[in-house]
Amino acid sequence: MNSRTEPAGADRHHSVVIVGGGAAGISVASSLHKRDRRLDIAILEPSATHHYQPGWTMVGGGVFQPEVTSRPMSQVMPGFVSWYQQAVSGVMPEQNQVRLADGSSISYQTLVLAPGLELNWSAIDGLESALGSNGVTSNYRQGMAQYTWQTVQALKKGRALFSQPPMPIKCAGAPQKAMYLSSDHWRRNGVLGQLDIQFHNAGAVLFGVPAYVPALQEYIDKYGIQVNFQSNLVAVNGPARKATFRLTDAEGNSQDRELDFDMLHAVPPQRAPGFIRESVLANDGGWLNLADDTLQHKTFVNIFGLGDVSGTGNAKTAAAVRKQAPVVAENLIASLRNQPLPAAYLGYGSCPLTVENGRIVLAEFGYNGVLQPSFPQWVNDGTKATRAAWWLKAKQLPTLYWHGMLKGREWLAKPEVREG
Repeated sequence: MNSRTEPAGADRHHSVVIVGGGAAGISVASSLHKRDRRLDIAILEPSATHHYQPGWTMVGGGVFQPEVTSRPMSQVMPGFVSWYQQAVSGVMPEQNQVRLADGSSISYQTLVLAPGLELNWSAIDGLESALGSNGVTSNYRQGMAQYTWQTVQALKKGRALFSQPPMPIKCAGAPQKAMYLSSDHWRRNGVLGQLDIQFHNAGAVLFGVPAYVPALQEYIDKYGIQVNFQSNLVAVNGPARKATFRLTDAEGNSQDRELDFDMLHAVPPQRAPGFIRESVLANDGGWLNLADDTLQHKTFVNIFGLGDVSGTGNAKTAAAVRKQAPVVAENLIASLRNQPLPAAYLGYGSCPLTVENGRIVLAEFGYNGVLQPSFPQWVNDGTKATRAAWWLKAKQLPTLYWHGMLKGREWLAKPEVREG
């Protein structure tokens, strides 16, 4: 898109600096430009490739080919921004500066933080070295969803384990999505009865929004999945095909249990990048300390944030970004003009739960689990699994992502008006 790639080592100033060129960073840049084309916007993003991460689950289920989930960053980076292809090593909010990996700095009038989150693979002993062999896989690992699909296809009998770490994580339904799509494949190929499928969830409930639990439980029962709550994966021995889970009871007592496996789909704990969690910008949990409604930093009024790094209580999904980007855009521009912040984010997130190949439970909800349906009823029929929701996920959302959201087309994303 012919963005201006800026040289390393130069100290520069921009009116708006955006950290992160993922879904959140590029979407908010496009929403800002849509509202004020005079803005001088820079994006700091080291990656050469942009990934459509919601598609990785579908690759792991044999629905998408891997190549449809990524594009060169140069093709999606907006032409109106200055692109610094470098990592950020620190933020100095008192000086209105961002420090880059090469030691140079960029100053800003307003800063938007959208660096995503960090997958903490090392928190599970032995997991990272085990990935990609002996049936150990994770759709959360870039490029590994294809190995998930190969493993699922090859497995005809034995034990398949699926883990979910403590919250918060990006796309909280993704650990289950992998399990349901795998189970559906085994069912269609007549081997489901030969498999011991177990879900080990570090949490205490199947899904955080109770309204969707009955529909999910139907598929748990249909596939004969054994669900283990408060069971957290802590170690993996790939060559021995053994996984260790830490079980915690109602009194807080814990004990470790080792299980053999033929397949393990593991999901690592997740946290904000170090330059956020180890700074004055973080809340007590280490996430970016934002106001829930305005997405403005609680201490530094010329800093906004969105996406997975946010310490707000919403689900960390691309659908949340779709709603957050226009809110940040409107409030940031109002801030630059010394006007009251007009837009409110109500915590919307969406999780298309792929319960089988051809049906999805489309969970749409906001803060405190309040249901927030935004799609027409023929697509999202309450809390039931539908074919229409599958059509939306498999056929429409990728196109809307690449050609809509990243380009500032705010479909079904009009910001709420802030009260007061």
